[in-house]
Amino acid sequence: MTGVLGAIADDFTGATDVAVAFRRGGLRTLLFFGVPPEAEVLPPHDAIVIALKSRAIPAADAVSSSMEALEWLRNRNAEQIYFKYCSTFDSTPRGNIGPVLDALSQATSSSRVLMTPSSPEHGRTQYQGHLFVGDTLLAESPLRDHPATPMTDSHLPRLLRAQTTTPVFLVTHDVVRRGETAVREAIDGHSGYVLVDALTEEDLRLLGRVAVNSPLVAGAAGLAAGLATARTSGTPLASGTHAPTGPAVVLSGSCSARTLEQIAVMLRLGRPAHRLDPVATPDPDALAAGALAWYDSLTDAVGPLVYSSSNPADLQRTQEKLGVARSAGILEEATGLIALGLAGRGVRRLVAAGGETSGAIVTALGVRGGVIGSEAASGVPWIHPVGDRHPALLLKSGNFGEPDLLATASAS
Repeated sequence: MTGVLGAIADDFTGATDVAVAFRRGGLRTLLFFGVPPEAEVLPPHDAIVIALKSRAIPAADAVSSSMEALEWLRNRNAEQIYFKYCSTFDSTPRGNIGPVLDALSQATSSSRVLMTPSSPEHGRTQYQGHLFVGDTLLAESPLRDHPATPMTDSHLPRLLRAQTTTPVFLVTHDVVRRGETAVREAIDGHSGYVLVDALTEEDLRLLGRVAVNSPLVAGAAGLAAGLATARTSGTPLASGTHAPTGPAVVLSGSCSARTLEQIAVMLRLGRPAHRLDPVATPDPDALAAGALAWYDSLTDAVGPLVYSSSNPADLQRTQEKLGVARSAGILEEATGLIALGLAGRGVRRLVAAGGETSGAIVTALGVRGGVIGSEAASGVPWIHPVGDRHPALLLKSGNFGEPDLLATASAS
């Protein structure tokens, strides 16, 4: 295919993940945070990724923002759309994966949508319709305690059917093992959403070839990489820019088990740390002012940490006292103010842990988009915003990265 591949991602960290997957597959990729202005001038490109904050908002709002992104991409000659959702299928019985898929499939006249959240590189695989996180079923993993989208069921067809009236079909791995022709025959004649098992990168490259001419495809970064490879025949691009330098600060709001592990590593290393407590200080301006005053008190600190991340029990107590929406709103607004203050103080690198945290930072700084640089971890690239007035950004999904990622990414 020679036209533009347009991607709509339901959170900011997932958008960077899929942008990396496209670039690895040989596509010149642009990444924008939110729908760009109509007058945006674009450099040469093969793919455009639009990052939304639509994963945990009301379903109607998620649909509206996704359709706005679709219209913008179509005006930029996008002939194929990739709807990128989380590799752990983060959603509720009301959405938002199903409702957004329904709207996109209707708008693109897609009678059949091939999809899988499998991303073996990140330890996510689909087998017999069940989603695994490493060797553990999704519902038995730490994702069962996710504060916004607790995943208590591992069977993807059942999860998706609860969110849509569109038929949902499953193609199991025994069919995938038989090859591309067998998969095409298995889905031929079906109308609806086709969830396909995938255990390996080769499985995903096969599915990319099957879906290469489909107007709408959906999944996580694994299938995105397979689709990019199918479009380019695997011709790689030159390597990205070098990692940025300069003063760095880590801002973490993710409560995932992996992020908590990464924070523990930073604390063991003796990194300066300041905890944001919305119960003690339920005012975002005051919360941010306290954090910035703490930062100003540091001398020659390497990669300090400002965090609101907490274990499930502490998080539940916070939400019981303030409410889920209020506690999240306070922390997101405070995080944005802190990011602005740090940028004004000469911080040149911001490392963000968590999709909502990343979104708050990007929104507060007014970053519209940037150039994808080198990866600090698989699927976690440095983003160099256009122009010199913004710090470089590392937007880490809560579950991504080795235990020392936050420490190494913020080191001198």
